[in-house]
Amino acid sequence: MMGRTASAQVSGSLQRPMGFWHRLHLDPLLLLLLMLLAGGGLVVLYSGADASMAAVKSQAIRFGVAFVALFVFAQLDPSVYRRWSPWMYAAGMAGLIAVLLVGVGAKGAQRWLALPGLPRFQPSEIMKLVVPMMAAWYLSRHYLPPRFRHVVLSVGLVLLPMGLIIQQPDLGTALLVGAAGMFVVFFAGLSWKLIAGFIALLGVAAPLMWHFVMRDYQKQRVLTLLDPQSDPLGAGWNIIQSTTAIGSGGWSGKGWLQGTQSHLEFLPESHTDFIVAVLAEEFGFVGLLTLLAVYTLIILRCLYIAVNAQDSFSRLLAGALTMTFVVYIVVNIGMVSGLLPVVGVPLPLVSYGGTSIVTLMSAFGVLMAIHTHRRMITA
Repeated sequence: MMGRTASAQVSGSLQRPMGFWHRLHLDPLLLLLLMLLAGGGLVVLYSGADASMAAVKSQAIRFGVAFVALFVFAQLDPSVYRRWSPWMYAAGMAGLIAVLLVGVGAKGAQRWLALPGLPRFQPSEIMKLVVPMMAAWYLSRHYLPPRFRHVVLSVGLVLLPMGLIIQQPDLGTALLVGAAGMFVVFFAGLSWKLIAGFIALLGVAAPLMWHFVMRDYQKQRVLTLLDPQSDPLGAGWNIIQSTTAIGSGGWSGKGWLQGTQSHLEFLPESHTDFIVAVLAEEFGFVGLLTLLAVYTLIILRCLYIAVNAQDSFSRLLAGALTMTFVVYIVVNIGMVSGLLPVVGVPLPLVSYGGTSIVTLMSAFGVLMAIHTHRRMITA
C-alpha cells in the first residue's frame, strides 16, 4: 500500500502542470536581465557610434537573431548537447582548419569563412561553446575528481583549438576559448598539487610564448600596458584616451551624447571594444556601477542554475559558460581601464558586433535548457 502511495506521489509530481515560462523552457529572471542589458547597450551604442541610427538598427537586428538563437538552444534537452558534443567539436576543428586554408582576411587577420549561401562567420566564436561542451562531455564520462591522465587529455582538447585560433591570429578569442575549457577542468575537481603544477607550467611557458608565439604587435600591447606614455601618439593612444574618458566622467557623468573624448574622435573604437569608456564618460561612476550591478545579477542567476544542475555534464558546462561570461567582462573593462593589455575582447551584449552576441545568447540558451529540463521528481 505504501509503495503504491509513493508511486502515485512520484507520478503526480511528474504530471504536475508546468508554468508558462517553463513550457517555453525560458528563465524569466535571466531573460529580463538580458533584455535590460541589451536595451541599455543600444542607448550607449547610439552615442558611441556618433548618433548613428543605422548602427543601432543593425545592432537591434543582431539582438533579434541572438534572442531567437537563445530560444532555440533553450528547447534542447542537455542530453542532446552531451550526445552531440564530439561531433560539434570535430566540425569546429574542421572549420578552424578551413579558416587557415581558405579563410577570408581583413586588417591583417584571417578569421572568417564565407561559404556559398551563408553569411560570413567566425568558426572560432562557435568554439567558445563547443570546447567547454567537449571538455564537460569527456570528464563527465569518468569518475570525478579526474585522474591525471584524464586531466592531460582534457587540457589537450582545449589547447588544440587554441593553437589554431592563435594562428589566425586572434589572441583574445583564443584566451576566451581556453578559459571556457579550463574552467570545466577546474570545476571537475583538481587537486591543489595539479593547480600548482599548472601555474608553474604557465610560468615556464610565458617566456617561450613571448619569443616564439606572440606577434610583434601583441608584444607591443604588453609593453604599452606597462608604460603607455612611452608612445602617447601611437601604441599608447588607446589606453591614454580611454582612461581619460573614464576619469573625466566623474560621479554622474557629462550627460548622454555629451562625451567629448568619443564625439571629438579622440577615443578609438568607441562603439566596439572601448564602449565602456563612453558609458563612464557620459553616465559617470553611477552608470558604471549600474552596468556592473546588472552583470552581477546575471552571473548570480547563472551560478544558481549551475549549482542546481542535475548531472555532472550540466554542472560543468553551466559553470564554465558562466565564468567565461565573467572573463569577457573582466578582460574588457580591465583593458579599457589600463589594467590589462588590449586584446580585442568586446564588452558582452553592449559592444557593437554580430557573431559574439549570437554566441553569448546561445550560451544563455544552453543555461536555460539546463535549468528548465530538470526532472522534477519528489517522494
